[in-house]
Amino acid sequence: MKKVIIIHCWERYPNYCWYPNTKKELEDKGYEVIVPEMPETNLPKFNAWLSELRRVAGESNENLYLIGHSLGCITILRYLEGLKENEKIGGAILVAGFTDNLGFKEIKGFFETPIDFKKIKSHCSKFVAIHSDNDPYVPLKHGNIFKEKLGAKLIVKHNMGHFSGEIEKEESCTQLPDVVRSLLEISE
Repeated sequence: MKKVIIIHCWERYPNYCWYPNTKKELEDKGYEVIVPEMPETNLPKFNAWLSELRRVAGESNENLYLIGHSLGCITILRYLEGLKENEKIGGAILVAGFTDNLGFKEIKGFFETPIDFKKIKSHCSKFVAIHSDNDPYVPLKHGNIFKEKLGAKLIVKHNMGHFSGEIEKEESCTQLPDVVRSLLEISE
């Protein structure tokens, strides 16, 4: 059975925004879907988040698919960097992901070393990056970096903000069909 893990964003939880709907849609299509509660989500610690993803993922194989939202994306990339030489996963979807700490000192621990895109690609060959053209936190340039460095298929949505709940007076994003559609495409 194909296993999907959704890593939520900073300061949030498994039942937030589009995660429950995505989980249900994928389960209805026969996937095992886990949305773990990441530790200390208000003050995230890199090692704790990485350890939790490793624990939930178990043995890495090509039936494992990872979906990250915001801070969940760098957690996935760091997980992939740490896999053993011959370990691979089936694919990854990065929603509103970024490649530096965006000026937030609270998450600098996730970026203490440069991202090793070459090593990441050796463990996963199918990436999709989903970004919004008006994200208040994550500039679109990060999607272009994923496209260039990982060969990610880049999907740019119009006026979708950070694909979150009601923050910054943003309308709550409770469905994100591009995630399900993309996962079905890369897992065929």
